[in-house]
Amino acid sequence: MIELTETEFIEFVNYMHKYYGIDLSKKRQLIEGRMSNMIERKGMVSFSEYLKSIKNNHKEEIIEMVNRLTTNYTYFYREEQHFEYLRDTLLKEIEKTSQTKTLNIWSAGCSSGEEPYTIAMVLDEYFGYRKINWKINIKATDISEQVLKQAREGIYMEDVLKHLPVNYKSKYFTKVDGGKFRVNDDMRKYVTFGNLNLIEPLPNKNKYDVIFCRNVMIYFNTTTKEMTLNKFYEANKKGGYLMIGHSESVQRDKTEYKYIKPAIYKKE
Repeated sequence: MIELTETEFIEFVNYMHKYYGIDLSKKRQLIEGRMSNMIERKGMVSFSEYLKSIKNNHKEEIIEMVNRLTTNYTYFYREEQHFEYLRDTLLKEIEKTSQTKTLNIWSAGCSSGEEPYTIAMVLDEYFGYRKINWKINIKATDISEQVLKQAREGIYMEDVLKHLPVNYKSKYFTKVDGGKFRVNDDMRKYVTFGNLNLIEPLPNKNKYDVIFCRNVMIYFNTTTKEMTLNKFYEANKKGGYLMIGHSESVQRDKTEYKYIKPAIYKKE
């Protein structure tokens, strides 16, 4: 096992924060544990040699590194309070006030797709036959190409479906080989997946009715989190909402968002 020296650790932490906004300053064991054997298999003898390869902008190396260092634990209908609030409050408000019958939702840090597909299902349940009158767009982004590939395929083990409402599994999924389940095409058509690094400039200001960014900013330090929240604020429409993970927090004096309830904020 290749050991991570103190100098290499500092260099690694600084690199990940500068280019990806990820704070690994307290994750030395994680870095060493997830990267050491892989570096050795590549025939390299140190983290310094590996970092040199990364800094030479070897795209495949960078993608593999990000995939290994970001945790992508998720499942359908995770933190169900958000989806219930979306269904019972936000969609009613949007339907009542929208002039164009256009609904734009962004799932930032979408991982392997469970969140944006859950959103699509909740929208379908809410609108029912009325959905033909609406233009619904769900943008789903992540920094990891590996999880985006899985998200686009839309095929999942049965275990990650267990928190869904009872009728969702039969209504929105088709069983495929290996006991897995595939999201039906009529739900997949609402979601567009793309690669995006949240510390880079964000497109589409004043566009989104709702932004989901849950359990992503836990990897950011305070400064990066504040910058990201400001970007989300610009991306939200006036009257739009931001939903973060229940394990996350926002310093209310550092953002223009209005606190609504735990993990839910509004741009007024």
